[in-house]
Amino acid sequence: MNVLIVYAHPEPKSLNGSLKDFTVRHLERAGHTVQVSDLYAMNWKASLDANDSRERLNGERFYPSQESKHAFENGLQSEDIAREQDKLKWADAVIFQFPLWWFSMPALMKGWIERVYAYGLAYGVGEHSDARWGERYGEGKFAGKRAMLVVTTGGWESHYSARGINGPIDDLLFPIQHGVLYYPGFDVLPPFVVYRTSRVDDAKYVEVSEALGRRLDALWNDAPIAFRQQNGGAYTIPALTLRDEVAPGQVGFAAHVEARASGAADHATPLQPRETAVMSAA
Repeated sequence: MNVLIVYAHPEPKSLNGSLKDFTVRHLERAGHTVQVSDLYAMNWKASLDANDSRERLNGERFYPSQESKHAFENGLQSEDIAREQDKLKWADAVIFQFPLWWFSMPALMKGWIERVYAYGLAYGVGEHSDARWGERYGEGKFAGKRAMLVVTTGGWESHYSARGINGPIDDLLFPIQHGVLYYPGFDVLPPFVVYRTSRVDDAKYVEVSEALGRRLDALWNDAPIAFRQQNGGAYTIPALTLRDEVAPGQVGFAAHVEARASGAADHATPLQPRETAVMSAA
């Protein structure tokens, strides 16, 4: 299988750098082909702007979505964007690895999403009508591909628990997993999260890497997070709100994830605690 790792950390000798190298070795030893987009090493341009197209559609005013569509459809995107899109098309699975900075991904990775996810590729596709509202949230150009987050954070696991001060980790990652990954069609696997990374010594690193290795081995077998499909009947169209009979009385992020049957495997839940290393954000 083809695996793309989109990686954002400025220090190669960090825990993140070591885990990224481990992931490459582990996957290649298993017979997979791996490409890495190391955004800091690539000096990736984070800002989406008029220079992302080699020929403007509108020279008087910059409309990001219109210019993105025009550039994508006519082969006018800057070369760095086109190369990353080719990697996405090539990949069977994509791993996004980053430290959790200020409750989200680093700005460089957010900029990668904004520039590479062009109109016509990641959004703006499919029929928009009273029956369907585009190919998104379970459909789209990335349907059939898998995606997983590998995230490190300095806080304790308890800080990100259901009643923890930082909020549940599933809620913090929901905009990324549901909005960035599921929206264009990826099957999104539960994240691999390393907590309290400053406390990772040699012995703990072995534990973390072994747990990550098990997740990588199951990259094509683990059940994805059971997000509800937009066009699968759970939502009214075009309002895109859950039907009254779906998850009655439930609100918030969790309402958009289908409940699993009792006795389902651990990895079928949004987070897999047994593979969550207890440690901080290096």
